[in-house]
Amino acid sequence: MIKHHMKKKILIVTDVWPPLLNGVVRVQDALIAHLKAKGYEIVAIEPSQFFTIPTPTYPEIRFALFARRRMRRLIAEANVDAVHIMTEGPLGWAARSVCLARGIPFTTWYHTQFHHYVDIRLRGLLRPIYWLLRRFHASAVHTMVSTESLKQQLLSAGFKDNIVIVPLGVDIQLFMRNPAPPLPELPKPVFVYFGRLAPEKSPEEFLKLDLPGTKLVIGDGPDREKLQKKYGAKNTFIGYKSGQELVNWLSLCDVFVFPSRTETFGLVVVEALACGISVAAHSVMGPRDIITEGKEGYLSEDLREAALKCLALSRENCRATAEQYSWEHSAEAFLQHLFFFRS
Repeated sequence: MIKHHMKKKILIVTDVWPPLLNGVVRVQDALIAHLKAKGYEIVAIEPSQFFTIPTPTYPEIRFALFARRRMRRLIAEANVDAVHIMTEGPLGWAARSVCLARGIPFTTWYHTQFHHYVDIRLRGLLRPIYWLLRRFHASAVHTMVSTESLKQQLLSAGFKDNIVIVPLGVDIQLFMRNPAPPLPELPKPVFVYFGRLAPEKSPEEFLKLDLPGTKLVIGDGPDREKLQKKYGAKNTFIGYKSGQELVNWLSLCDVFVFPSRTETFGLVVVEALACGISVAAHSVMGPRDIITEGKEGYLSEDLREAALKCLALSRENCRATAEQYSWEHSAEAFLQHLFFFRS
């Protein structure tokens, strides 16, 4: 029998939704699945319900236009017990505006270093974007973040002290090393980059590294064609992979090289660890919140040196660290900090 609190209805407002594939979508998918399994009803307000255009400089994300009137109607019709705004895009701002006008409490989530992403593409906009982000989240009952490092960064940047930690997870059953993947052997050792091929992820830093064996590139994105043309001779590009196919390719790998400096967590780090792959990364937010130096990875400005040192690390230690991160724990933390305005 489902308890009373498990009948509650949660509204999630988001500017990113399948078929788009990125970290925020993956977090949403995992959390929604676990919340439904607990008996909660989930209502989503997402871009397909609105007139949208491709976002400038990031066309994979659809930018909703003239959203407020429709948002007002959708929120009223949803008749929910809690409102969570997942993103700071046009739908997030529209939902925030409607909630403030109607006196509806809501929570938000600070997922990505969005201001840095914009600044990488459009120089000089970092300060005004950061100001807007502070304003956006200041009205929330709670703003969720994935790590203590991010919480402290936002507090030091003048964000309101309403920030709570909701750690992310990994599908520990899926991301499990396959001892005999149905794939051709690759010259050892195998160093891998997997993730989006986009400027904010700095994949070119990996592609330039002089490493022995094989350098494998798993992923797609706006820069793939350019990077493959420039670096294809010394790097093996295999495109986007997901599910068991991704795990099979990762099972061939020895070290994950993660050059990004703009992460707030880095889901790919715990996914690599779950497959027994040690991690070479910069000592930045995300990797340094997960990696213990010399145990399951190395953090350094010299990624080549770090990657080579990772070859001596224990696969068992990598797996053990990944097992500390679960979507079940993440869903529980999410519910703990959600604000239910109906009893």
